[in-house]
Amino acid sequence: MGVQGTLDYFSTLLSSTKKKKKKQTQTVALKIRMDCEGCARKVKHVLSGVKGAKSVDIDLKQQKATVTGYVEAKKVLKAAQSTKKKVELWPYVPYTMVAHPYVSAAYDKKAPPNMVRKVADTANISETTVDDRYVQMFSDENPNACSIM
Repeated sequence: MGVQGTLDYFSTLLSSTKKKKKKQTQTVALKIRMDCEGCARKVKHVLSGVKGAKSVDIDLKQQKATVTGYVEAKKVLKAAQSTKKKVELWPYVPYTMVAHPYVSAAYDKKAPPNMVRKVADTANISETTVDDRYVQMFSDENPNACSIM
């Protein structure tokens, strides 16, 4: 590290103690059960009251609420739960983002078009121990493998 690198290090060290960290703008999407315009209005009023919320968008057809601003997902979720409606974080992602979109855990009939439930990568089709035995039986590294191969 040269002289310039040392000066940069000390300047960032000294400046970081003086500055407050700025919060990042976040977008929090929620799935909220809303039946009518009155429900949507109530949810929008409650979510716009969350500290740091800049905009609130309600999509009644998809039953989705999107809050944008300097907010935390936990606070938005708690505020939405205060409306006494069924609330969860938006569980859907585009099907191109999931490795196995047709696994039973990912497929959802109620999902919007071209969307599936967000699932962990471990929720895919896994091999059983029976399949592993067959693979080892015919493996080239196995000295007791089938002589026909």
